Amino acid sequence: MVSSPKFHPTLTITNVKSLIPITLDTEHDMYHSWAALFKVLVRVHDLHHHIIPPTEEEEITAYAASKAVDSALWKRLHAATTPLKGHGHASAQRAWSHLESVFQDNKASRATHLEEELANLDFGNFSSIDSYCNHIKSLVDRLVDVDAPLSNSILVLKLTAGLPEAYAGTIDIIQNQELLPSFESCRSRLKLAERTINNRLAKE
Repeated sequence: MVSSPKFHPTLTITNVKSLIPITLDTEHDMYHSWAALFKVLVRVHDLHHHIIPPTEEEEITAYAASKAVDSALWKRLHAATTPLKGHGHASAQRAWSHLESVFQDNKASRATHLEEELANLDFGNFSSIDSYCNHIKSLVDRLVDVDAPLSNSILVLKLTAGLPEAYAGTIDIIQNQELLPSFESCRSRLKLAERTINNRLAKE
């Protein structure tokens, strides 16, 4: 039987935060983005099944085989993925499940809170169209995370609702189209309007 190599990419990681710069907290609801990056990271470093147990028969067999080929390496990886003391390999899987439950429970109330925040946005609290749009996009991503996605039409109407009178002309152009443009297309048009407004103010 051919032995697996002793080197493993996981053993080179010294700071996970440099690879996943998102900090989880219950106020900002960045779990969806964090989980997506984390899943990519563990797959790239061949740790996926140490964290998320395999469910398909073929994957279960492959995982068992990798464990049998080099038990010493498997134990090192096992230790690297164990965030809790004294609970063995299962603790990494429990930690993943626990995080998922913490950030995915009470979806209805979380969605209501996010929708209220989106409805009450005021452009005056932002420094630019980009910062305003980025915040809206963050709220929309968090709504997707709690199974409450918005259609493009609703998103565009909410985007334009919080803008000041100076953008009225661009808003009319956007809202009077038979098919509303995409969010990113609206962002581009509003950035052009922003430059025009800033140039006019600078001259005045």
